[in-house]
Amino acid sequence: MITETMTLETIAEMIGKGQCEEALAAMDQTPETEDNRNEVAFLRGYVLERQHDLEQAFAVYTSVLEEEPDHSEACFRAARIADRMGDDEMAIDLYKQCVASSPSHVNALVNLSVLCEDHGILEDAEDYLRTVLEDHPNHRRAQHFLKSVASSYTMMYDEHTQQEWERRSAVLDMPISDFELSVRSRNCLRQMNIRSLGDLLRTTEPELLSYKNFGETSLNEIKAMLSQKNLRLGQELQPAEQPVCATPVGLPEGQHAHANLLVAELELSVRSRKAIQRLGIGTIGELAQQSEVELMTIKNFGQTSLNEIKRQLTRFGLSLRQPGGAASQNQPDLEALAMQSPLD
Repeated sequence: MITETMTLETIAEMIGKGQCEEALAAMDQTPETEDNRNEVAFLRGYVLERQHDLEQAFAVYTSVLEEEPDHSEACFRAARIADRMGDDEMAIDLYKQCVASSPSHVNALVNLSVLCEDHGILEDAEDYLRTVLEDHPNHRRAQHFLKSVASSYTMMYDEHTQQEWERRSAVLDMPISDFELSVRSRNCLRQMNIRSLGDLLRTTEPELLSYKNFGETSLNEIKAMLSQKNLRLGQELQPAEQPVCATPVGLPEGQHAHANLLVAELELSVRSRKAIQRLGIGTIGELAQQSEVELMTIKNFGQTSLNEIKRQLTRFGLSLRQPGGAASQNQPDLEALAMQSPLD
């Protein structure tokens, strides 16, 4: 029921509940004054946001900030929209503007810390979270993200390392058919089930020569081809330089305890953790309830992140949920066990 005495606070509560049409009608009956003009404009932006018109809502919020730079709620909501639209630089600037006001906006501090971690600014991310925990010691999101930041410090893992490893994997996966070899050499390799460059680099000279019809001529041809690329037979049997991972945490007793562990306990790259955060997943048990298909629908989430998560779940006897079924327990992922490799 709309009354002429309805306050702007009440209208804001209506918008928060999704009663946008009623809120607009109430605003139309609210006399606009010099004192409440910016607040009414903010509420109209809030309605647009709730109606998923993010661009128009952002425009309204920024116009409010031009008139009233200290309007923390307009600043916060504009920052959230910039964050959702992928403009991290704008979002960080707006969140910083928001937390500069006193008292600091708690959710702005938490969201700002996540963006800072995503961009490798770990010291700032930690400072923002500790600021939250000083006033709110039991703030669960802040506690969770602080563990995530601590994990980033320990893992010594960055985007450059991941890109280098992905490029290296792409080279090793190149098929033998891409290289200039004689028909005899190519046929011998195929019969030995050597399909890729990686397979070849994991094979030694004696192994090649022990195969029927494989002679010195084919061996020298292959060695010459590899030498041109600064490669050699058997080199992939030697330990490669690997990204450094954090020391594995101790496993608590009981499968239920595993499920309640925070995702921050896993040794995951920043990219993988950010993808999980976008789904609102907090515990390992919740992560195990996701399927591969569901994870692969996340923006910027690829096969590298999927393999990484599957390997980490295996440490706790868990695996991702199979389509149409529940997550399996105590059944290690055979692919992850077979790889036993560093983070992709």
